[in-house]
Amino acid sequence: MTLAREGTPAIRADYPEPLWIQAVMLIKSEIADGILKPGMRLPPERELCLELSISRVTLRKALGRLVEEGVLSASHGRGWYVSAPAGAGVQKEWPNSLESFTETAKRMGLTASSSVLRAESVPATLDEAEGLLIAPGTPLFHLDRVRFLGEVPIALDTTVVPTHVAPQLAETDFTTASLYETLLRSGVEPLRADATIEAKEADAEAAERLGLEIGKPLLVMRQLALDAAERPLFISTISYAGDRYRLRTFFARSTRP
Repeated sequence: MTLAREGTPAIRADYPEPLWIQAVMLIKSEIADGILKPGMRLPPERELCLELSISRVTLRKALGRLVEEGVLSASHGRGWYVSAPAGAGVQKEWPNSLESFTETAKRMGLTASSSVLRAESVPATLDEAEGLLIAPGTPLFHLDRVRFLGEVPIALDTTVVPTHVAPQLAETDFTTASLYETLLRSGVEPLRADATIEAKEADAEAAERLGLEIGKPLLVMRQLALDAAERPLFISTISYAGDRYRLRTFFARSTRP
């Protein structure tokens, strides 16, 4: 990605606007023209400074302003990313209906992908068996992933599924495949999920995987997904980066007798 076009300087010292404001305007222009797309990572700061002929202090002032305006988002240790388009604020929320990560991404106009950390079948422990209403030792498919929207890491997802529910799980490439769609191909569909959500601090592993500082907030959602017959299908624990996730729900007051 090149901000300076046709060999002309991207930032002009002889212009009346401060250099950092010119940098802000230039990046906004590249986004408006579709050259920089939602989820795309900007080049490293050193490269940007050389390309724009500005200092790192000036660049960071410009990038900071763009973060304040919601145009960019910063990922610790990973760089600067283009945020979702303006006016898509409502779509940045996760719904209170049950949908997969991939379905949510499509609704937001983004691309979901995963870095698979673990994909293997092992016998169910006592706790896992109790949660899934199966016998201890039943083969369970363990799927651990870092979930991305565009290039931005959003969550750590650990899921366990009895292998008899969907025998083809071990042969599926979950880098891009959806667990929900894979289950549907096996004739099963999650229709309801019992969930709990709590705030936790990111430990060293979560911080490294999500590009956060240790101790930053995570929203941890634990779900037990069930089918139409109330049969447990899988248990998942999804740890979302607290500044990249918002859950939308509602409460209704019951009518009095």
